[in-house]
Amino acid sequence: MQVADPVSIISQEELAKRWQVSTSTIARWRTEGMGPVYLKLRGQVRYRLEDIQIYEAECLRASTSEAIPS
Repeated sequence: MQVADPVSIISQEELAKRWQVSTSTIARWRTEGMGPVYLKLRGQVRYRLEDIQIYEAECLRASTSEAIPS
C-alpha cells in the first residue's frame, strides 16, 4: 500500500498573515469568488498551500499595462 504525500494546509488566519491583509478581507474575497480555491472542513475554512501558490503565480504581472485575465 502506497501512502500519499501529505498536503500542506493553512488556515484563513495564516493566509491573511502571508498576504498581510485582515482575515475579514480574506473572507470577503472568498464570498466574492476571488482568491484561491478553499476547503471547508467541519465549518472550518482551510487552504491547500499548492492552490495558494498556483493563485499567486496567476496573479504575477510584468507591468501595469497587462490585461487582467478573465
